[in-house]
Amino acid sequence: MTNVLFEEDGGLKAGSVLSEAGTSLQVEHASGKRSKVKAAYVLLRFDSPAATELLPAAQTMSEDIDTNFLWECAPQDEFGFQDLAAEYFGKSTALEATAVLLRLQGSPIHFHRKGRGRFRPAPAETVRLALAALERRRQQELAVEQYATQMTEGVLPEPIAARAAMLLVRPDKQSIEFKALERASELTHKLADRLLMELGAFESSRALHLERFCTEFFGRGVDFPDLPPAQPPAIDLPVAEAQAFSIDDSTTTEIDDALSVLRLPDGRLRVGVHIAAPALGIPIGGPVDAIAHDRMSTVYMPGQKITMLPEATIRPYSLDAGGLRPALSLYVDLDETGTAIVNRFSRTELVHIAENLRHDLLDEIVTEAALVDTQAPIPFAEELRALWHLTLALSAQRERVRGKPEPRFRTDFTFYVDGEDVRIVQRRRDAPLDRIVAEMMILANSEWGRLLADHATPGVYRSQAAGRVRMSTHPLAHQGLGVEQYTWSTSPLRRYVDLTNQRQIIALLAGEKAPYSNNDADLFSIISAFDARHAAYGEFQTRMERFWCLRWVAAQSLRRAQAVVVRDDLVRLVDAPLYLRLADLPTLAPGRRIEIDILSTDEIDLSAQARYVGLAETPAAGAPGLTADEAAEAEFAE
Repeated sequence: MTNVLFEEDGGLKAGSVLSEAGTSLQVEHASGKRSKVKAAYVLLRFDSPAATELLPAAQTMSEDIDTNFLWECAPQDEFGFQDLAAEYFGKSTALEATAVLLRLQGSPIHFHRKGRGRFRPAPAETVRLALAALERRRQQELAVEQYATQMTEGVLPEPIAARAAMLLVRPDKQSIEFKALERASELTHKLADRLLMELGAFESSRALHLERFCTEFFGRGVDFPDLPPAQPPAIDLPVAEAQAFSIDDSTTTEIDDALSVLRLPDGRLRVGVHIAAPALGIPIGGPVDAIAHDRMSTVYMPGQKITMLPEATIRPYSLDAGGLRPALSLYVDLDETGTAIVNRFSRTELVHIAENLRHDLLDEIVTEAALVDTQAPIPFAEELRALWHLTLALSAQRERVRGKPEPRFRTDFTFYVDGEDVRIVQRRRDAPLDRIVAEMMILANSEWGRLLADHATPGVYRSQAAGRVRMSTHPLAHQGLGVEQYTWSTSPLRRYVDLTNQRQIIALLAGEKAPYSNNDADLFSIISAFDARHAAYGEFQTRMERFWCLRWVAAQSLRRAQAVVVRDDLVRLVDAPLYLRLADLPTLAPGRRIEIDILSTDEIDLSAQARYVGLAETPAAGAPGLTADEAAEAEFAE
């Protein structure tokens, strides 16, 4: 019985011919299966060995064939496998021809297929390059296994240590280091960040989070390059008549804003809101501007920050006490009651900063009662009392527009970090000094938004409708604040959109063409880039605050704690801004205090597990409750 070797489904098969008719054959496979085979697919006809024995025997024989020698023996042009088998073995048998065929098909580097059973030898240079690539791949696979084995044994290979953060953020998935880390993670059943942390790639869990963030957003590092010194304003500025003072936390070093109160000859008051004016000395497109444009904002986190501007640029413009500083000032003249604005104007000028007040040191002194008691000893007593009087009036006016009062008795948290230790301090968000600063900034941002709109000059506005905040180049109402328009323009040392708005305002006041015109693509680009960066920076700040909360819980050995319901199953510790989801929490109103058990915390994945214990004692009136952001979240969820 005649046997045939043929191709079927991309592979070689052998069988016995049962019948043959024209261009097809009826073949019985070694398995007993019968099939119809086209004659064009038949590569070899033979009588022996048996069809069932050919391929296994040929496979064994092919393993002894030297591919390089076979390649050297092959004709330089296209050839058939039987011809090469005859050249290699002499007069070849079916077994030998099949063995050569298997070796040819299994050596794509040396032989290129040109048809069924036909090949052409690859050029020498092609073979050399392919073999070199194959050797590199083999060496890479060996390195992957070597590095993975080392990591499973507790040793961190230097190449992986050098790229640890990048491997977690933007890895080259074809690199040896990534493949080794992936392999080691599989072998150890640990996530890559946890494995690297255990191997000492990061000096602490804090460093892990920080390095991942900086690798993603500050690929060239957080340090500033060498830059030319900051330039003073190119114009002569008048000196403000009033003495100004700032109100910030003690940790604030970029002082953007200050306030002043001046009594006019007719006895009425003139309130000044003074904003640092770096736009006077940072030209658009210059090296400092390029860095600020790239960073878009200062990054804040407990214990440290990554500034938008280099320190050498910040210092001449920061409103530090003891000297004259260039400022963009908004002045509002008040009526005889000190509660209504009868005139407003803005100008750039030099302002003398008399003092940098720190509210964390003064909140217990500058209370509502002290502001009402004219005999109470407080710094800048006349000015602060006038500002408080105006703050109450402006706040009431905005509340009428909002249609509801702003929540009071909100709590806020300040983190004080010393090395790897943290102290979390609660403070009232609605303390008088906080409310004064917030109200004056709302006033300035609203008034300057109006100024730009009245002169058809575009700016970067923030609006809010139905709880949704967005940015645009034209004015829209901010429902949450209760103002007709609102810009961000009071933090130009810390936010690029504020610097952008300041440039627009200063140009308008000087009677010059604004840097950005209507429908300016660059202005839209700034908004888009800022939105993305601001969201990412805010998320990172939240993550780091959560990290320090977990560190605080561990340091306190806190197991049972009081929490406050934020919304649905979301709660927050009363004494720290640590948010938790409680699956077993019953339906409770936002602000309700409960007791919980903290079961576990993890500083790497920033997780915390807790369970509901029961209701806590209702706090006294005026005790800290929800934060302003939490209250807004609960409000719009209703």
